[in-house]
Amino acid sequence: MEVQERILDTAFNLFRQYGTRSITMDDIAIKMGISKKTLYAHFADKSDLVVNVISRHLKLMQDQCIESRNNSKDAVEELFLVMKMLEEKLRNMNPVVMMDLQKFHSKAFQLFEEHKNVFLMQTIRENLERGIREGLYRPDLDIDILSHFRTASTMFCFQPELFPMNGYDMSKVQRVLLEHFLFGVASLKGYQEIEKYKSKDYPNKY
Repeated sequence: MEVQERILDTAFNLFRQYGTRSITMDDIAIKMGISKKTLYAHFADKSDLVVNVISRHLKLMQDQCIESRNNSKDAVEELFLVMKMLEEKLRNMNPVVMMDLQKFHSKAFQLFEEHKNVFLMQTIRENLERGIREGLYRPDLDIDILSHFRTASTMFCFQPELFPMNGYDMSKVQRVLLEHFLFGVASLKGYQEIEKYKSKDYPNKY
């Protein structure tokens, strides 16, 4: 199991930098200093490896989103914790990854689509409902429309026809978009909380 985890970690790091299409099983084996025989002992082929890499990565992200919700004192803090997680996960990620999945790995892409349309959508909806209950978000929000809007905006970085990523770091773009969304839904009380969390000492706590 330890070898399998190492393979998944190595493959993910290569895929996030270069995309899936340009990375071969040979590249992964060489990077790890193992034989291709060892690689194929754990994964049937490259498609199987890609599916397992994406499945594991999405599960880790989902677990961290749930942890952020459970460890936060309010809806605003939850989103700041999510922001920090996204910055770590998306830093230096190549946008070509998503295009590669869509074109060459339909099963893995379907896993991502399910994550986006089910887990992510529901998480956003629950955060909006929580923020309204806590008085941090405006009570007149249309939760359904905003849940769809925020879910769609998470894909902005992966749509070069809408937003060319040349010169931008994906984690920074996602942070700017999330902050913009947060200010848009906040009440006056929520706005004050956002300013507090944006203070320079807050990120050092996490």
